[in-house]
Amino acid sequence: MRRFLALIAVPLLACLVLAACGGSAKSTASSSSSATSSAGSSPGANTAVTASGAFDKTPKVTIPKATPGSSLTVRTLIQGSGTTLTKSDALAANFVLYFWQGKSSSLKANTFTSSPTVIGGTMLPGLESALIGKKVGSRILAVIPPAQGYGTSGNSQLGITGSTTLVFVIDVLKSYADTAGATGAQVSNGGGTLPTVSAKSGAAPSVTFPSASPPSALVTKTLVKGNGAKVAKGDYVIAQYAGFIWRTKKVFGSSWSSGSPFGFTIGASPEQVIPGWDKGLVGQTIGSRVMLSIPPAQGYGSSGASQAGIKGNDTLLFVVDIVDALKQG
Repeated sequence: MRRFLALIAVPLLACLVLAACGGSAKSTASSSSSATSSAGSSPGANTAVTASGAFDKTPKVTIPKATPGSSLTVRTLIQGSGTTLTKSDALAANFVLYFWQGKSSSLKANTFTSSPTVIGGTMLPGLESALIGKKVGSRILAVIPPAQGYGTSGNSQLGITGSTTLVFVIDVLKSYADTAGATGAQVSNGGGTLPTVSAKSGAAPSVTFPSASPPSALVTKTLVKGNGAKVAKGDYVIAQYAGFIWRTKKVFGSSWSSGSPFGFTIGASPEQVIPGWDKGLVGQTIGSRVMLSIPPAQGYGSSGASQAGIKGNDTLLFVVDIVDALKQG
């Protein structure tokens, strides 16, 4: 199912702290249209799509056995009372996704039964139209035609053709500013045989590497100590990060440059991040900034990651801000 998470945001990287606000059962029937119905489509089909059920529980979705129309259709099924989403925000959400092709439809993803996902950065046009301006705690139904999704080319890797309509039901759990980062008290800036880290609030860190060789074992160094709960295996962690290669002393990846925090389940099977993250971040507290020096065996292994310029013997250095951690379910 994780490959369908790519449908949420058009990826900018290879790798997405506010209290959740509950929603009420009030429904707002607001729809938007982006085009007139195409030949062979059913003009009223998109508005006939329904979803029912409680917030943050898997919804029951009904899609008519008709050809979808070409209009972007958006409805707020449960009105939240939290903050209003802006283009610069990322959000933690649960969703179901259906592919609607011809007169048939099928469920392709359901995060309600696993863990939430982060939505942010550059989104599909229809999804951005559906979410911006909505409130945390809301349930949004979005029927996205090809013109507002992947266009006439589709996406063969995801099984999307040029005529696939996407049907999302999205529960907005929390929102995060694109500048969200560590919020605790600084206890170290590293140094000695480790890199020295400096950072301004809401910005990517700067790292100065020592002349010493990198450590041969995993090193975890807390730079900022947060006051939140400890991260536990199975949590869905929202983080900002900057990743460096010791050999080149250069950044190879950063959530700060993508415009959105990064989300992952820690200790997942199969793993969602490299082993050094799984081992180094468990037990750290929300609001912390942590430096991780990760040897090859706990990074990308002997194969490396050529697309990022990482060789099989490269030690990696990450500075990770733990923005939040959500429990499954």
